[in-house]
Amino acid sequence: MLLKNPSLRTFWPISNVYKAFGKYSLSGIKFAYIHPARKTKDMLNAESAYLDSLGTNFKHGANFATTSSTIRLPSQIIPGGGFSPFYLNIQYSQFVQFKSRSQTIREKGGIYANLMPEKDYFPKALYTFDIGQNDIGGGSFSNMTIEEVNASVPDIVNNFSTNVKAIYDVGARSFWIHNTGPLGCLPYILTNFLSAQRDSHGCAKPYNDVAQYFNYKLKEAIVQLRIDLPLAAITHVDIYSAKYSLFSESNKHGFELPLVACCGYGGKYNYSNSVRCGGTITVNGSQIFVGSCEHPSVRVNWDGFHYTEAANKFVFDQISTGAFSDPPIPLKMACHRV
Repeated sequence: MLLKNPSLRTFWPISNVYKAFGKYSLSGIKFAYIHPARKTKDMLNAESAYLDSLGTNFKHGANFATTSSTIRLPSQIIPGGGFSPFYLNIQYSQFVQFKSRSQTIREKGGIYANLMPEKDYFPKALYTFDIGQNDIGGGSFSNMTIEEVNASVPDIVNNFSTNVKAIYDVGARSFWIHNTGPLGCLPYILTNFLSAQRDSHGCAKPYNDVAQYFNYKLKEAIVQLRIDLPLAAITHVDIYSAKYSLFSESNKHGFELPLVACCGYGGKYNYSNSVRCGGTITVNGSQIFVGSCEHPSVRVNWDGFHYTEAANKFVFDQISTGAFSDPPIPLKMACHRV
């Protein structure tokens, strides 16, 4: 459920975390089997997309995250709306099916048996969650006020906790849970809400406040989950702070124009609702392809919504050390209760 760039992942976090964080973000669940001899980078390259299932190797992990996923059932889905039909409950159902069917395939033997995880991998795996931003971001585009979006947050977080408990009930024990990033620093928010108050770094303060309220309620929920799930090892990752540093200290980290999309067209933030990255637009009778900026490796935002691969790598390098985690343990130790 995480993004290829935000949800449920099993067998390893973040689709090659920085690449999955990359130009497209996947929301949801990921599950990865962590072997002591494997390097962190190798582990993060391990999990395969659940929906890419023809002859796919799931030996080291499976990724149930999709782009534009939400925690709650979305009001509109692609293509009629902007959200994935694979919201968190669906990702959980896919995981349960995968867990059962993978063992059936192993029992039958044959050429696909060795592509499936062993039964004892599931309780030993790390289950990664990165989801929620689409729920609160979507509310802002559904004629909801900031106050109304905030009022929806407790139910969103309750739905999240219900899914974590459900995965625990089928054997999961180790969880790596991200909070959400600074929504108000994304070009699609900045472009659509030009009158919103800006903070000292140019981000839309009311929308970052919503993200921080979500993170506050998520932190409360994780405290309760640790009580309710006594055998679980739960690592809470403050990805908001790691990402916000890309805007507050972009030059220090080697980035430039952090609020401007690399792949886009038009306006102060190089983002337009009428034409997106990869599309075409007619200007003065000529068609223009909307492509990448010249140096994406020094840019923070890719297409108005997602971070660049370089920015995602920076974020992953920060959070994998444990510096932004509670408890403060590195990613490779996330399967150990502290």
